[in-house]
Amino acid sequence: MLGLLGVGHEISDSLASEVSRVASSQVAFFYGSKLIASTVHSRQEVELAQAGANASDPEVSDPTEVRLGDETFLATTVQLAPRVPPFVRLTVLKSYDRGSAFLDRLDRSLLALGLIAVLAGSAAVFLISYTFTKPLANLLAGVRALEEGDFAYPLIKRTGDEVAELTTAFGRMRTNLERTQQQLLASEQLATIGRTARSISHDLRHPLTAVLANAEFLQDKNLDAGQREELYGEIRTAVNQMTDLVDSLLEFSHARDSLHRVFGPLEQTAERARRTVQAHPQFHRVNIAIGCEGRCETWFDQKKMERALVNFLLNACEVAPRDSAKIEINLREEKARVEIRIADNGPGIPPAIRDKLFQPFVSYGKQNGIGLGLAIGQKILQDHGGDVSLESTEPGKTVFKLTLPILVSEDGNSGRGN
Repeated sequence: MLGLLGVGHEISDSLASEVSRVASSQVAFFYGSKLIASTVHSRQEVELAQAGANASDPEVSDPTEVRLGDETFLATTVQLAPRVPPFVRLTVLKSYDRGSAFLDRLDRSLLALGLIAVLAGSAAVFLISYTFTKPLANLLAGVRALEEGDFAYPLIKRTGDEVAELTTAFGRMRTNLERTQQQLLASEQLATIGRTARSISHDLRHPLTAVLANAEFLQDKNLDAGQREELYGEIRTAVNQMTDLVDSLLEFSHARDSLHRVFGPLEQTAERARRTVQAHPQFHRVNIAIGCEGRCETWFDQKKMERALVNFLLNACEVAPRDSAKIEINLREEKARVEIRIADNGPGIPPAIRDKLFQPFVSYGKQNGIGLGLAIGQKILQDHGGDVSLESTEPGKTVFKLTLPILVSEDGNSGRGN
């Protein structure tokens, strides 16, 4: 034997620091029960040395919790030289507190990231809403307002994107449409005035001619009393025709508030309308029958309703055959309204004028008609809250349906009068 050569590794604080960096934990080297080197705090080495002295010497220990001062560790021990005692052991300690602090920092970071994401999302939603959604909603509201006839709905005007260009184009289109509509209304008004003037001049010309001719005849000194009375009668008839025409025109200027409602049965008004129509010399032989189902009572303007019924009856009498004219008035009380049906045995209404039957100055098949009777009748019914319609028409039978609301008091509140 020449001598002994010992080869090994120095266990020092620098080695412990290097192993600690590799393990990402605190480490401690024991030789037997003696603590050689560690990376724990100097205040914790005493407790660590006591814990190492009490530890058993298995090759690999199970992870256990170790309390060093105010800090808790999860520790496991490995024997580095298990063959020859005293053994060299490496203990690795992972701090619970540092892990908890790391998890807290991670939670706070995640919370901060979540909050930032929410704020960023809210900002993006607000930006999208301000840039696209809100202007589009305003534009849609403008389209709906235009559909209802509102050309002055305020639009949000912005610049720099396609929505702003669309809003600007819609505003120009709306302005042009309003201008075109006004021009059309003006043209229609002028056309209506022209049609009205032509109709009035045409209908006034005949009675004025009769007045003028009969006035000239009255200048003849050779006329007897009977002849003069006959001429006076023709003049009165012509004047009455002109008065009826003027009254018919004025009827369109009367507002709904001009109604003087009273509570009563419609059957009596229909009877008065029948007597008025049969008082005309050419219609006194016309058979007009009246039928009534129920009380048929409501609040209405008796004078105007009588005028409306007279207009419909005159229209029926004028189109019915003179030798076999037959008119029927049927009144029936429904749950919330009174229905009046006026039927005649005339030739029916041609399809060409059915859609414009209630328009002013529309007349067909009548020599002296001015085309206002049905229009005035419809207006009177609508002023009462009702309506009129052509229920059916065919050769030999035409039926007009008139409706009036029931249970309507004089001040507009519901309730049947006594």
